[in-house]
Amino acid sequence: MSLALRSFLTARDGGARLAEQPPLQPLHDGHELPRVMVDATRAFQTMEGFGGAFTESAAVTWARLGAPRREALLRDCFDAQHGHGYTLCRVHINSCDFSLGNYAHAATPGDTALHGFSIERDRQALLPFIKAAQAVAAQPIKLLASPWSPPAWMKTNGQMNDGGALRPEYRRTWARCYVRFIEEYAKEGVPIWGVSVQNEPAAHQRWDSCLYSAEEERDFVRDHLGPALHEAGLGHVKIIVWDHNRDHMVERASVMYADPEAARYVWGTGFHWYGESHFDHVQLVHDAWPDKQLLFTEGCQEGGPHHGSWQLGERYANAMINDLNRWTVGWIDWNLLLDEQGGPNHVGNYCSAPILADTAHDALLHQSSYHYIGHFARFVKSGARRVLCAATRADLEATAFVNPDASIAVVVLNRSEAAIAFALRVGQQTVAAELPARSIATYLCNTA
Repeated sequence: MSLALRSFLTARDGGARLAEQPPLQPLHDGHELPRVMVDATRAFQTMEGFGGAFTESAAVTWARLGAPRREALLRDCFDAQHGHGYTLCRVHINSCDFSLGNYAHAATPGDTALHGFSIERDRQALLPFIKAAQAVAAQPIKLLASPWSPPAWMKTNGQMNDGGALRPEYRRTWARCYVRFIEEYAKEGVPIWGVSVQNEPAAHQRWDSCLYSAEEERDFVRDHLGPALHEAGLGHVKIIVWDHNRDHMVERASVMYADPEAARYVWGTGFHWYGESHFDHVQLVHDAWPDKQLLFTEGCQEGGPHHGSWQLGERYANAMINDLNRWTVGWIDWNLLLDEQGGPNHVGNYCSAPILADTAHDALLHQSSYHYIGHFARFVKSGARRVLCAATRADLEATAFVNPDASIAVVVLNRSEAAIAFALRVGQQTVAAELPARSIATYLCNTA
């Protein structure tokens, strides 16, 4: 087997941003160097893809741009030849904090028959943004739909914000809302791939939120959401539980999967990155329930836009490598686009996004996170299998995949302040590589 290898670099210093590098040279005696080895004969999970979230805030910001910038944003995110080629994204059911205000698709109090159910609000900005992305994407976009809150009239606190819980008498009606949302989006030509039960069900937030105990989430899936989807002929739509941080994902999965009737409806566990890292919990959930999937469903840098932060991109890459090496099958960033303030946001909860829009000057501002995500999304294709990959030095964080076309993508991250020379061994062949300080590289190997 011969090995044709291309490498792409992003580095803090020197200006490289997903830049192809000169060919790497064969290495015949590199035993004194740190090593990154790849054994493509040992394969693990199959990848669903990478992407970000379509939010009303992102859609409104996109619409404010001039046509050339709108096209550039779509190309940067969804074009498989010149951009990231995103294939796995998220959208909110009803409003979220990154909406322009609270709204619900079933807004009429007491309308348990859902006669007034409407996605007209989504037709204003959100659906046009999604459809424009579909037109650019090389393959269908798998779309995860997540609610932040049921309509206010279905909740114990009578409002969409500030926590509260779903009133028991409206569980069946709320389950039917997922069905109606999926059906209405399908009529728009936007198929829904999966739903999560509730965004961050343990978070009492000042914005759109709703609390579920583990037992309440289990019972809602078992007795209402799972049956409602199947009765509507939507049994193919994946149900994802938890959809919150890694810290409690083991115990939440334990309650859900201990009930065979609830577990049979559940495709897998979704998780976020806020709080402590707890990468070990991702592995524990896989080890305990290897027949269930793991999906990273949201992450962003909180507390403003963080213009120009290099550590921002490194946070993404470190999390992606650790999650993927622990059986995660897809990784969804939060907002695809925000304005220069990190919004709009109806409660002032501003955050960063990989691409920010300078709306005053009609410009796109690509953050380090955009480039770091690209080292995965551009080279690890849907249907890729993760393969065995290990580094002999802790400063070299690495993961590897075999794509459907048999190419091998190896991603290596260096978060240290020193350049690291190392030997990259793929199969029986070894090349000499070097990562500058604070950099990331993808090595794309075509075997013949």
